[in-house]
Amino acid sequence: MQPYNKNLKQFSRTLRSSMTKAEQHLWRHLSNRQMCEMQFYRQKPLLSFIVDFYCPVARLVIELDGSQHFEPANQEIDQKRDEKLAHAGLKVLRFDDRQVLAKAKAEVVLGAIYDELVQSVKNTPKV
Repeated sequence: MQPYNKNLKQFSRTLRSSMTKAEQHLWRHLSNRQMCEMQFYRQKPLLSFIVDFYCPVARLVIELDGSQHFEPANQEIDQKRDEKLAHAGLKVLRFDDRQVLAKAKAEVVLGAIYDELVQSVKNTPKV
């Protein structure tokens, strides 16, 4: 289990009830172990952040970015956040909301997530 700031728990619950359209769309594909039979959590507190989606088995974080993430100041914040998550041993995939909502591009997003899940299984040591 990854450590997290307990003060974020209530806010993460609030975020779950007000997901963006892109988050709702992606969640329809990730919920109920639909992808590689792996469990995903949405709006999950990790470290001092709340990530959009998290798969603990694959140690995979998925972030969906709206237009505000393309401003230079926010890109710098996202980069530092990704570095901290990577330092904790987590892989971060970022996608633009528009990619998830456009049918042809959504298939590419889902394919990238699937590929990462398959790769994580291959790299998991057998006990």
